[in-house]
Amino acid sequence: MAVYDFKVNNYKDEEVGLDEYKGKVLLIVNTATKCGFTPQYDELQDLYEKYNSQGFEILDFPCNQFGAQAPGSNEEIHSFCDAKFGITFPMFSKIEVNGDEAHPLYKYLVEQKGFNGFDEGHELTSVLNEMLGKADPDFAKKPSIKWNFTKFLVDREGNVVARFEPTDNMGIVDEKVRELL
Repeated sequence: MAVYDFKVNNYKDEEVGLDEYKGKVLLIVNTATKCGFTPQYDELQDLYEKYNSQGFEILDFPCNQFGAQAPGSNEEIHSFCDAKFGITFPMFSKIEVNGDEAHPLYKYLVEQKGFNGFDEGHELTSVLNEMLGKADPDFAKKPSIKWNFTKFLVDREGNVVARFEPTDNMGIVDEKVRELL
């Protein structure tokens, strides 16, 4: 089993096989348009522009599971991201990333790389830890997606090699992408 074995729908609800991305380095991200981390779209677009010509793709999966912060239709989300951030990387249909209705791709991703905690130096880490801890005191022991803008890095062979939480510095993400290219 590899990332390439999954099929997803693009934001126009057309089926896409992830085998279209064979041989590329991928960053798979669950996103939201009304989140405190939404400005990361700027950094993601910068990363995409920097490395796309070298075989790098970002696959954007809007998700409304965390604070209902991805409202709207696929088309509305796409239009917002285009207008506000000039996003040019592929955007897919809104999905669920946790629970019984989680997309099989995300079930696979969290099996490959579980949660290792938030960056203690980030200003929102204490807020996330407190909020998630109230809902589930054992949240940190579970591999599930904790919030919007969790990122999975996939090498050119389709192996999930790293997971980055929304609190992780994008400079670290850039460094890991560069190593794989």
